[in-house]
Amino acid sequence: MHDPLIIAGKEFKSRLMVGTGRHRSMEEMVASVKSSGAEIITVAIRRLDLDNPAEKNILDYFDWDEYTILPNTAGCKTADEAVFTARLAREVTGSSWIKLEVIPEPKHLLPDPIGTYEAACQLVDEGFTVLPYIHADPVLARRLEDIGCATVMPLGSPIGSGQGIQTLEEIRLIVADANVPVVVDAGLAVPSEASQALETGADCVLVNTAIAQARRRGAHGRSVQAGR
Repeated sequence: MHDPLIIAGKEFKSRLMVGTGRHRSMEEMVASVKSSGAEIITVAIRRLDLDNPAEKNILDYFDWDEYTILPNTAGCKTADEAVFTARLAREVTGSSWIKLEVIPEPKHLLPDPIGTYEAACQLVDEGFTVLPYIHADPVLARRLEDIGCATVMPLGSPIGSGQGIQTLEEIRLIVADANVPVVVDAGLAVPSEASQALETGADCVLVNTAIAQARRRGAHGRSVQAGR
């Protein structure tokens, strides 16, 4: 059955996005991404060594005609920092897509709803395709959709926690009200939780730590297919 994921008018076969952090090596990261079947790869722009162009960075390891790059603003603590990083990302990658993260506290890595909304307003006005990482807050999700965000990305649980989906009821409410794709992001520990997110009605999942630490490559991609 042809059931594509559509974000900002662009079609994708896979409903799995992958992060590129926490891998032991670039080679391992590339192998994990390729085996996942994902088409959208998110990259932390602030972690690239842009001052040393002679050194290979993550952007050099993929064919960007084959994958869609989704730069992110990881490491940004304020709306202003996130907007600056998004502009830098567009200059470096040529892509106007941005995964918006505004996270003021590194201890818990929870998103700032006010900073996220403020940055999203600015970036949408500047022509970015904005995919905001948020608490599983149905009211905020609706507000972000109303200003023109291309998706909403509610967390399942805190980044890197591996606690699974702790926000199931809130995600159901977001899904019921959304007219843009809902991407469950963060905290998914095992492949079955990716399936659970899609069975709940989410359109896509983003997984990083669980894939980086997985013993079996490709398991999350298969679970996403099963969840649809």
